[in-house]
Amino acid sequence: MRHGQAEEGADGIPDFERSLTTKGKNISRFMARKLRERISNPGILITSPAFRAFETALVFAGEYGIKPEEIILKSQIYSRFNHEVVMEILKGIGEETETVTFFGHNPNFSSLASYYARGQADSIAKSGIVSITFNIMIWSDIRPSSGTIELSFEPKKIL
Repeated sequence: MRHGQAEEGADGIPDFERSLTTKGKNISRFMARKLRERISNPGILITSPAFRAFETALVFAGEYGIKPEEIILKSQIYSRFNHEVVMEILKGIGEETETVTFFGHNPNFSSLASYYARGQADSIAKSGIVSITFNIMIWSDIRPSSGTIELSFEPKKIL
């Protein structure tokens, strides 16, 4: 899930500390509810520590009844999220975990969706969700273009 709409960068507020707007929180909550209608277990929640992404993960966790302290923060999602980092993170969570939900930023999220899933070429909108499944036994079996897009939610199309 890409983070929701955040406040514009203002003098004195670093990009890392930008917060979601009220509209960003509301749309993220709506999108989490829509996802919950289709996917009952989002698995492990892993987010960029940038405040807008973390806030989005908190909204999402609330809709799923997940405790905030269960959300995992990974600095690499903010600074250098690419396929190598994805694999590094997945290796660290263990093979018993079947589902992971990431929260972060573009352009990396859109690039990764295109890298892993056949047919994903669109940019992921703010509060947008792309769910990719893999027919694998262990995380290290993931390969480029090996995923299938199970669903793609764009706020403008379902609001």
